[in-house]
Amino acid sequence: MTAASPATGKAPPPPKPRPWNRDRVLGHVLMALWIVSGGYLLLYLAGNVTSPFVQNYFDDYVEGFVITVQIVSLSLLIGAALSVPIALARASSWRILSAPAYAYVYFFRGTPLLAQTFLIYYGAGSFRPELQAIGLWGFFRDAFNCVVFAFALNTSAYQAEILRGAIQNVARGQWEGGQALGLRKPVIFFKVILPQALIVALRPYGNEIILMIKGSAIASIVTIYDLMGETRRAYSRSYDFQAYIWAAVLYLIIVETLRRIWDRIEARLTRHLKR
Repeated sequence: MTAASPATGKAPPPPKPRPWNRDRVLGHVLMALWIVSGGYLLLYLAGNVTSPFVQNYFDDYVEGFVITVQIVSLSLLIGAALSVPIALARASSWRILSAPAYAYVYFFRGTPLLAQTFLIYYGAGSFRPELQAIGLWGFFRDAFNCVVFAFALNTSAYQAEILRGAIQNVARGQWEGGQALGLRKPVIFFKVILPQALIVALRPYGNEIILMIKGSAIASIVTIYDLMGETRRAYSRSYDFQAYIWAAVLYLIIVETLRRIWDRIEARLTRHLKR
């Protein structure tokens, strides 16, 4: 029942229906196409679950899936550890600290991840005698180590900028309040500033993780049989295009699972802000 207007005592007129203009019709048509395409894809995958391709390559896909998770997890953890000192150096007023940190971030954010991976994987061989002299050739001769190293350096630059922006977003009064209580600067930073900054950085961190998951497909180019590497090998043996469809589905599962987990973490850590 429609409530009466307090000014006139009459019920307001019902809202007018939206007109069916060209943009609205086009939007509905595109949405219908997406739904039909998604339904067809689900039917196709359901009909091929027991196909010879899945039976032959399912175990390989699982192994590639695990390798992808390992690469992304290690890279993100190492990058997170590196990002804290880099972010602090970027925010420092001392040029001797801020200039190298700026150059580091500028390089790794301004050049493609593929080029960085090639530079480390193929470039390390050019310095084999020097690396052997200091005992690091055993590390750089392994493609997996080179990929994790390159990815960690890349994501540390992005994470450092995310963290620096989040730290600068915390009100200056938080520093002044800690100093008024007699707290030392390291204690203020790690106990007061950093927890608040991490809450601000949660969503950008989630986006960076998703980008790293999708970017990890680069590892397959340097002989790593991750998910994309196993996909390329399966296709080269079978010439069946569903190899890439299953890879896309598995990447989508990883991203969607992570997105839901990250949403729960964010809701848990920011629950006090919603009261």
